[in-house]
Amino acid sequence: QVQLVESGGGLVQPGGSLRLSCVASGTGFSISVMGWYRQAQGKERELVASITNNGGTNYADSVKGRFTISRDNAKKVVYLQMNSLKPEDTAVYYCHRRNTITGLMYWGQGTQVTVSS
Repeated sequence: QVQLVESGGGLVQPGGSLRLSCVASGTGFSISVMGWYRQAQGKERELVASITNNGGTNYADSVKGRFTISRDNAKKVVYLQMNSLKPEDTAVYYCHRRNTITGLMYWGQGTQVTVSS
């Protein structure tokens, strides 16, 4: 059974940093595209960053230069390093996984990130 468990969210002041982690269970991690999405209150869920099984990355324009996504296939973990955080980064952040062979997708339960002074 595939599960995704996020951690690392919390309250941080503007300009601060946080690192989110997403631990995956089950098989197929190394052939999955992993992503981080976020959903602010009253807004639609949006892609923040994604990383392919070969390490290729993609970022939303709003986070380029501030956020970095990475993965450790041996540990089945994907990370999101968030620097220079802004109040508009406040949202629930969700881990996402898409198996490139089967097309199956999975979501984590989300972790709250609040950027406020």
